[in-house]
Amino acid sequence: MALTVLDAGIVIAILDAGDSHHDAAMKAVSSAINRGDDLVVPASAYAELLVAPHRRGVEAVRTVDASLDALPASIEPASRAVATRAAELRAQHGNHLRLPDALVVATAIALGAERIITTDARWPRLSVHVEVIRPEAG
Repeated sequence: MALTVLDAGIVIAILDAGDSHHDAAMKAVSSAINRGDDLVVPASAYAELLVAPHRRGVEAVRTVDASLDALPASIEPASRAVATRAAELRAQHGNHLRLPDALVVATAIALGAERIITTDARWPRLSVHVEVIRPEAG
């Protein structure tokens, strides 16, 4: 069974039917589930995707958690090794990889993930396969 890491933008798109990435994100995650992949959201991405729900209130946060459980996706804590690897990636790639993104990549590397799914097309070439989801034309 393979492992797919989900970046915050993917989960945000799945939760918001009005998001321009919604349909493409749904298809990408459905494909991962159909392949039998385990889905992981790094703790850093989880925190990022919870910012807007926290502004709306406790019920919005509960809805996010219920949706993650339904996928199902687990939340992977950030360890010292992940933080160190993220710092190395950030130092290596400079402004081309922001620290929140480096934490996602470092989590994927630490877990031996087969792929990361993101909506961010600005990431540099990395040692892990990155699947960038773009809005579908329509």
